[in-house]
Amino acid sequence: MNEHYVINLGRQLGSGGKEIGEKLAKKLGISFYDKELINLASKESGLCKEFFEKADEKASQTILGGLFGTRFPFITEGAYPYNSYLSNDSLFKIQSDVIRKLAEEKSCLFVGRCADYILRDHPRCANVFVSAAPEARIERLMKLHDITADEAEELMEKADKKRSSYYNYYSYNTWGAAATYHLCIDSSVLGIDGTVDFIKQFVTMKLKL
Repeated sequence: MNEHYVINLGRQLGSGGKEIGEKLAKKLGISFYDKELINLASKESGLCKEFFEKADEKASQTILGGLFGTRFPFITEGAYPYNSYLSNDSLFKIQSDVIRKLAEEKSCLFVGRCADYILRDHPRCANVFVSAAPEARIERLMKLHDITADEAEELMEKADKKRSSYYNYYSYNTWGAAATYHLCIDSSVLGIDGTVDFIKQFVTMKLKL
C-alpha cells in the first residue's frame, strides 16, 4: 500500500473539477473515479444503483419514501441486511468501504464523495479543492447544459448547498475551506489545462512521485 497514492479532488459545480480530475489521472496514469463509484457500490452491496444515485452526495435522510414500494428491489439475495430501513448513512458506509478498498489496491483519483475524509489515514494522499470565479462557472454551465445565466446561477447555488451539507455532515470539516485541503486552486485563473499542470506539479512534489 505504501507505493500506492491517492488524490482526492473536491470541486465547485462549473469549476471544471471533473474534467481536471480526468485529465490529471490520465497524465499520472492512475485510475479515475467519480460516478463510477455508484456502480461499484451497487455491485459490492447487491443493491440497486438507484439507491446510490438517489443518495449521491446528499446528507443523511431516509430515502425509503422515494424508493421502497416502487420498482427498485434488492438485486441479489446476499444484499446488505438493512431490513426495511435504508438510510443515506448506510449507503455512505458501503461507498466508503468501496473507496477504501480501491485505495488499497492501486493509485486512484477520487472526485468528491468525502474521499479525503474517508482516506484521512492513508499514508500518501493529496487533497485538492477546485473552485472558479462565479462568472466563469456560470458561463461553463450555460455551455454545458444549454441554459440561461439565471438557470446556471440557480443550479450552481443548489449544488454548492447540497455538496457543502453532505461534506460537512460526514467529514466534520468545512467544504471548500482552505484549512481542509492541501491545495485550493481557482481554475478560472490558469484555465483547465493550466490547472491540471499546476496540480500535477504540486502532487508530484508532495507525494515525491
